[in-house]
Amino acid sequence: MLERIQKENDIKDLNPEGLLKLSEEIREFLIEKTSKSGGHLASNLGVVELTIAMHRAFELPKDKIIWDVGHQSYTHKLLTGRKDQFDTLRKYGGMSGFPKRKESDCDAFDTGHSSTSISAGLGYVKARDLKGEDYSVISVIGDGSLTGGMAYEALNNAAQLETNFIIVLNDNHMSISENVGGMSRYLAGLRTADFYTGLKKGVTKTLERVPKVGERMISHIRKTKSSIKQLVVPGMFFEDMGITYLGPIHGHDIGALYKAFGEAKKIDGPVLLHVMTKKGKGYEPAEKAPDVFHGIGPFDVETGRTLNDKKKDTYTDVFGKVLCDEAKKRDNLVAITAAMADGTGLSRFKKLYPDRFFDVGIAEEHGVTFAAGLAAGGMKPVFAVYSSFLQRGYDQMIHDVGLQNLPVVFAVDRAGLVGSDGETHQGIFDLSYLSSIPNMTVLSPKHKWELADMLRFALDHDGPVAVRYPRGSAFDEYQKCREPVRFGKSESIFEERDIALFSVGHMFEVALKVRERLKAEGFGCSLVNARFIKPLDEECIRGLSKNHRLIAVIEENVASGACSQRVQECVSSWNLPVKVLSCALPDQYVEHGSVDVLRKETGIDEESLTYRIIETYGEL
Repeated sequence: MLERIQKENDIKDLNPEGLLKLSEEIREFLIEKTSKSGGHLASNLGVVELTIAMHRAFELPKDKIIWDVGHQSYTHKLLTGRKDQFDTLRKYGGMSGFPKRKESDCDAFDTGHSSTSISAGLGYVKARDLKGEDYSVISVIGDGSLTGGMAYEALNNAAQLETNFIIVLNDNHMSISENVGGMSRYLAGLRTADFYTGLKKGVTKTLERVPKVGERMISHIRKTKSSIKQLVVPGMFFEDMGITYLGPIHGHDIGALYKAFGEAKKIDGPVLLHVMTKKGKGYEPAEKAPDVFHGIGPFDVETGRTLNDKKKDTYTDVFGKVLCDEAKKRDNLVAITAAMADGTGLSRFKKLYPDRFFDVGIAEEHGVTFAAGLAAGGMKPVFAVYSSFLQRGYDQMIHDVGLQNLPVVFAVDRAGLVGSDGETHQGIFDLSYLSSIPNMTVLSPKHKWELADMLRFALDHDGPVAVRYPRGSAFDEYQKCREPVRFGKSESIFEERDIALFSVGHMFEVALKVRERLKAEGFGCSLVNARFIKPLDEECIRGLSKNHRLIAVIEENVASGACSQRVQECVSSWNLPVKVLSCALPDQYVEHGSVDVLRKETGIDEESLTYRIIETYGEL
């Protein structure tokens, strides 16, 4: 059946039996392809029938389906004629693992971060109505993403609509980690509300048969907010907001889903379809461990075991171990995550210190201010969060942490290029936005031992500190280069003349290779480990200017607002006789692909950097 799907809407030619066969073939295809390329498997297996039903019920690209986050869009891509592109999934120049407007007219909105689909869908609805157009808008959001504050803001705004807008709540009982909070408990109650759903329908149908009076009674019942209605009608949270609630609906019953979408189309106003799905559906290893198969590398289909088992500690591993060790000594140390306990290395901390561990859900803005409140109350909060997700808390870092100079530690994971997840996940802006905040101290380690030292420094520091480190295996060479971390001071590794490499964080490994190449070409070359991006070690810069003609700042951040810009400002303000070469990423979004490929394409690999440095030095 999958072979018959060559383009969008081909699915409409299949009968119910064909749709069931198609769902089986899609699962087999996704498991086989993802086992080779890696990707987001569990979430995609969970929405196969839901996606089929939507594509059956709606006309693409005329109708707009907006996927929240978007890592569950693989089936959608298959049903819109992209089957032959799956061998290039998440590879440089190939198909994205997320919806991309430039990739297909059927991808209505670029996504990658959570809790955005309702806002974007509402925008589409308003644009549709203002232009007098006629199409359906369907925003799909997971129960985990519904914990994000932005989703509530959008729901509140959507409630004012008097025109059709369909919101699909894909409820699979979890996000990346186990769902937390009041909304999770509320949805758990709705999952068991089938009796009440049936009762509501039965009462409505009975009243409809009563001449004249029935419709008025139905209208009155819908408007009342009595305790009886609260008990009888599931989804009252949504209905009280003015959003019609339909559900819960079996998320793996194509027929029931198709029928529900037909009903949803008829409603003049926002309607929420509560769909119950199982993450990892149809593949036992993914069903048993959906968190593992959320984002997984190549694996053995028979066993579910990953093929590239890590041999070295990652920076995340080191962070988690050090934090647990420090928690033994510091009773006031607390840890915060935004639904990423496993991804940020806090799982062990959670087990050892459950009373001092807080999962705020997908709510980075709240997480930052929550940390500020903890700090104001005398605790030492550590907020472990991915670089690209921390962007969401920028306002809170400025006003709630920085302004009060509160001792909050930001453990900024996945900094720099992260690879195959692409533009929305690259941590290439953090040095820029963190350095712009008054009172913020920003550090980045060159290897795993320095990360440990920097974390201890951060915990002792009386003020906000951000320690940024990358995804993947931690550099474990040059252990002897481990001077004590002193506030605002860099570390000299090699002292020579002519060219100075000023290395930022994990780019130290690349800088070492660049230095070897320069030495082989006959150049004198010093190497400095920056350590602190803010405050910058200006004394070191002034010292380098005395016997070097060129300072090359090597970093994995966009050039604007990066360390290289701060070095250039220092050189200009002191009128120093040295040229600064920015070896940073261009000021643009970086698409998906392996980190090695992306570094080469953006010109920050060792070969490209060596060439640029020699060329620039030759022009002096």
